[in-house]
Amino acid sequence: MIQNKKIYLCAINNIESGTCNEDCKFCTQSIKYKAKIQRYKSKNIKQIIQEAKIAKTNKAIGYCLVTAGVGLDDKRLEFVCQVAKAIKKELPDFNLIACNGLATTIQLKELKKAGITKYNHNLETSQEFYPSICTTHTWHSRYETCQNVHSAGLKLVCGGIFGMGESSYDRISLLNSIKSLMPTTVPLNFFHPNVALPISQNTLDVTIAFEIIKKAKKIINPLQLMVAGGREITFKDRQYDIFNYGVNSIVIGDYLTTTGNKAQKELDVLKSKGFKIAKECN
Repeated sequence: MIQNKKIYLCAINNIESGTCNEDCKFCTQSIKYKAKIQRYKSKNIKQIIQEAKIAKTNKAIGYCLVTAGVGLDDKRLEFVCQVAKAIKKELPDFNLIACNGLATTIQLKELKKAGITKYNHNLETSQEFYPSICTTHTWHSRYETCQNVHSAGLKLVCGGIFGMGESSYDRISLLNSIKSLMPTTVPLNFFHPNVALPISQNTLDVTIAFEIIKKAKKIINPLQLMVAGGREITFKDRQYDIFNYGVNSIVIGDYLTTTGNKAQKELDVLKSKGFKIAKECN
């Protein structure tokens, strides 16, 4: 284990849940698959602020506001901006990230005005494999949104999901595409199966998962290489070994529709292993 390594913690908040009309085969937020999750159009802003304060207490330095749906429309954009402004009023130094699907440069500039500093939009998988997991929007539209993030003057967070049946070629293709977009942070997600989804199982074992991390570090080498969704179920009792392979960021607390480790337990383990928690973002 690498001692005294600085770890960046991020928290996410599902401020709109389970309302998506897209057919992404990996996602429980789609109404198409009727997964048993909480569904709501917009979370109460006071509740979001309280949850942001908890995240900050848990040493998260990034806080991501996630909505369901293919992308931003006027109503969703207004809501995310309201939430961002409300949080910044209470926690002016908190680094806010938005993850709201496809977005134009103009929309992204509005988010920036509201206090958002980073935008998370994942390519999910390779351009070649993408039609196998989603037919209601294109891989190219996702790539274009990532380009728009740069045009809007925001920092880009861009990653993907592994273990959906993609080939080793698809994984390398995805990593090279992410590299071309020059993101600040790269979240590596590992597919979390759900009985309601068309993809029935994660196709990876832990050895391959570690290899994916090593390749991401070598090919992209971002400021922050994160293991996000699926960390607990993919790596199990080896989940803190990820830091030996180049990872320096994780999500603390719960994910969008799945639970994570208890925050205090996570902090205690990181401290016991000699890690330092970063106090500010790159």
